[in-house]
Amino acid sequence: MSSLSVFCCLKGCLNGLRLNPPTQQIHKPNPIQLDTSFMGYEVVVVKGGQRVCGAGAVLGNAPLVQSKSYFEVKVQQGGTWSIGLATRQTDLSLTVGGMDEFSWALCSDHLFRHNKHELHKLVLPCDSNESLRSLQEGDVIGVAFDHIQLKFFVNGSELDYSITNIKGTSYPVLYVDDGAILDIILEHFNFSPPSGFDKIMLEQSLL
Repeated sequence: MSSLSVFCCLKGCLNGLRLNPPTQQIHKPNPIQLDTSFMGYEVVVVKGGQRVCGAGAVLGNAPLVQSKSYFEVKVQQGGTWSIGLATRQTDLSLTVGGMDEFSWALCSDHLFRHNKHELHKLVLPCDSNESLRSLQEGDVIGVAFDHIQLKFFVNGSELDYSITNIKGTSYPVLYVDDGAILDIILEHFNFSPPSGFDKIMLEQSLL
């Protein structure tokens, strides 16, 4: 990625962030965020570990160990992106998810992928059911995992396909390229999680 591309990426990632003086209200930050120790060399993570841009993949810093986990990702800027789960063995230099045996993802081209296989093609009807719409900027992708199925939601609506046979200790994973900017949402969700699902919790908090 060129120096100009890095500058544009940082400009887009930082857009909308305010450097206001601290207020009196004390907010305990969520310890769960994107993990800069497990990201591609051309990936940029900002906004307190909540926003990613650049080219490549980044994992979350906490595995999905509870029985039913949920998180969301907002598409802040379009481009090429993928959202899903991966183990720490995945290749984080890849810019498309599901291109190795260690990742499972929904991609911006409407394909569910795993191990370079196209598992399913997503079709999103408009409200009028007269034409098809694309995944786009502003959409919120919900991700729910119960160790049996990996389910996805678009703006609160469950998609008609889920991924199964996920193996290994899995983490949230986001892939970006071609100017895409994604924000991971780990609490205070835009849409209610499915029944029984909750935000990702650290292992000690499950005790």
